[in-house]
Amino acid sequence: MKPITDVILDRDGTVIVDRHYLADPAGVELLPGAGAALARLARAGLRLHLASNQSGIGRGYFTEADQRAVQARLAALLAEHGVTLAGAVHCPHAPEEHCACRKPAPGLWLALARDWGLDPAATVMVGDKDADVGLGLGAGLAAAILVLTGKGAAHAARLGLPGLDGPWREIAPRAPGQPHLLARDLGAVADWLLARGASARGQRP
Repeated sequence: MKPITDVILDRDGTVIVDRHYLADPAGVELLPGAGAALARLARAGLRLHLASNQSGIGRGYFTEADQRAVQARLAALLAEHGVTLAGAVHCPHAPEEHCACRKPAPGLWLALARDWGLDPAATVMVGDKDADVGLGLGAGLAAAILVLTGKGAAHAARLGLPGLDGPWREIAPRAPGQPHLLARDLGAVADWLLARGASARGQRP
């Protein structure tokens, strides 16, 4: 594996508590340990990006302005840990719109790759749903990682993954659609990445 320089994160259930169709900034709450885990990755020099399905916009449950307010609150909470997101993209469409950006479709990855010069071989995708895994696999990223926070346990069962006997498990051999790594939470993801020497320092021109 090349040194990892970029991490793409799902939002709800991965970084923050998953509240159904979150539209109120007051409801933004970091998952336990998430801020500290992302701070460790940021200190190692990795760029952190967010890629999120927000179908509540397309369904008419909340507006783009509500989404921006939620994102601003998330940015403020992460800043308390010394973390700044690089790219942040979202799909506003309802599933029935059959867009090109709703995960696992590649649109969000393509937008981040274009805007930030991402190398798929040096990027990982982290999320709590099979759609996040599908995005990582479809884009040919270095690793697609499923966390057990949020809806992760249900999606791990859906994908036929084994249980954990530690903070993470590398999945090998993998059946179609399965992630490269199953991890307890973002803290375990940070441990796994940093144990493999993931650091962007000195890697970018």
